[in-house]
Amino acid sequence: MTEGSAISATVTERIVAEFTRVAMRELSPGLHIVATPIGNLGDITLRALSVLAAADIIYCEDTRHSRTLISHFSLGSKLAAYHEHNAERERPRIVERLDAGERIALISDAGTPLISDPGYKLVRDVIAAGHAVYALPGACAAVAAMTVAGLPTDSFMFAGFLPAKSGQRQSRLKELIAVPATLVFYEAPTRIAEAIADMANVLGDRQCAITRELTKLHEEVMRGSLQELASALAGTTLRGEIAIVVAPPIAMAASDEDITSALAVALEAASTRDAVRLVAERLGAAKTRVYDLAMTLKREGPLQREDN
Repeated sequence: MTEGSAISATVTERIVAEFTRVAMRELSPGLHIVATPIGNLGDITLRALSVLAAADIIYCEDTRHSRTLISHFSLGSKLAAYHEHNAERERPRIVERLDAGERIALISDAGTPLISDPGYKLVRDVIAAGHAVYALPGACAAVAAMTVAGLPTDSFMFAGFLPAKSGQRQSRLKELIAVPATLVFYEAPTRIAEAIADMANVLGDRQCAITRELTKLHEEVMRGSLQELASALAGTTLRGEIAIVVAPPIAMAASDEDITSALAVALEAASTRDAVRLVAERLGAAKTRVYDLAMTLKREGPLQREDN
């Protein structure tokens, strides 16, 4: 037996021993929020397997989708649907089951429940009814995307899915311009080109990472500025699950030259007041500083429209 196989055998023994230890614990009544893999079934945790096997019922978004996971590990547990279309009807029934002392698991189609799904309302009602809620952490597409993006992770905001229509999408992005944190979005593959173009237009030329099919066979990460990625994706459609990570505003890194350059473009289409507001928000700079630079540009030439 080689050293490598001996180590492998030892690791296997430890895994089996740990799973046995976890599985021997009696599962407490209450709602168990269980994270599941976002693509690679090997990312399931030992504790998640134990809870899913012992639960009286597993609620999921799509029973057909989740049955793949349940069948793969021969868990044999009963599945029931809980999603945005039946949530109002099912929540009272779930609380009744908890009243009867049942042990209930909640999973999503992939990743951590409650992240961009309606599960929080169930947790709210379960807590209000006096029942315990347990977290079983694991895979999360938003967190996985940040780990490979190469962008700041000390402060981030998960912004979920943007609106499908461009006008509403740009309005939402404008609300996020000044957020002093890395932004994380989910997006449908059919809208990715339009979404990145709107981000480039509203958020400015920040650095970005588009992650696709993380943990799966065709995993891909596209990195670059929003303008570069918008050009690369123009007229194209990607496939698979997508998460987008966008760098925070450049804020203090904005030089006078950066601001003056942005003003020169903004003043061609907007009044001085609107141009100052837009550039200050986009670059995270003080409005007074931007205004002073705008006045300098105004003295040098008629770049701006008449203020109304």
